[in-house]
Amino acid sequence: MSNGILFYTAPTPNGHKVSVFLEELKAAYGLQYDVERIDISKNIQKEPWFIKLNPNGRIPVIVDRSRNNFPVFESAAILLYLQHHYDKENKFAFDKETDSDNWSEMLQWIFFAHGGVGPMQGQANHFNRYAPEDIPYAKKRYIEETKRLYGVLEIRLQERDYLAGPGRGVYSIADMNVIPWVRIHKYAGIESIDEFPRVKAWVDRAVSRPGFQAGINVP
Repeated sequence: MSNGILFYTAPTPNGHKVSVFLEELKAAYGLQYDVERIDISKNIQKEPWFIKLNPNGRIPVIVDRSRNNFPVFESAAILLYLQHHYDKENKFAFDKETDSDNWSEMLQWIFFAHGGVGPMQGQANHFNRYAPEDIPYAKKRYIEETKRLYGVLEIRLQERDYLAGPGRGVYSIADMNVIPWVRIHKYAGIESIDEFPRVKAWVDRAVSRPGFQAGINVP
């Protein structure tokens, strides 16, 4: 069996978090990986073979074939796993022993986004695009909560370029963990993020990176 990462994914924000990081690792270290697209419209992710990898039946999942076929699910957990094993120079994170405060700040923003932006914006997406009936209360609730969370990011990005790190911050997995959501804000019924100029500039800054561009085109 081949070594390296086998990446099961679909073109969603959670999938793109991981594909962006894999592409950044590829550019920085030459990391190679294989992709298997999962057609979530056909519920491939609910099939027994996939449930063995992720009992929650969701993408993305990686299988690290160079480490005894070790599977990892949940996008933020995958980012942390990849960073631990494959970002040996801490180009996209911070050393938790020698730079523990910045490491902690990075984790705080990862957990903030993973517990807030993704779930709330995901609900806004659902009620604006897929709900079988129009429920104005639900749309309003989740749009307003998503925008509130964008406001938190706006506060954090005052005089900063990135969420974590010294000075103006350092591009890290904390940014990769949430920007794939913010960049598709229109799907959530938020037509513009002009009211969050720092957030808008932050998204544009990251999206302009070649690794990010490559990542959002996987699969």
